[in-house]
Amino acid sequence: MNSLRAVETVRTFSAVIERCPDTGLLVGHVPGFPGAHSQGQSLDELQANLQEVIAMLLEDGEPVLESDFVGLQQIVVPA
Repeated sequence: MNSLRAVETVRTFSAVIERCPDTGLLVGHVPGFPGAHSQGQSLDELQANLQEVIAMLLEDGEPVLESDFVGLQQIVVPA
């Protein structure tokens, strides 16, 4: 007997994460994806919150991204 495995399709989005100086919370957003933002006290909580928000937004259909995330780059300047 062959066992069949369900194939789960996943999507990957890059999030920019910053710490709010006023609340100390981590705040994350997906560049170019309107409405894809959330916050959390830890990276794990923020990731779970972002996953929930993105899943809800995807229920409305394929997003029209306003830009493509390319990456982060550190810029060094004289002090």
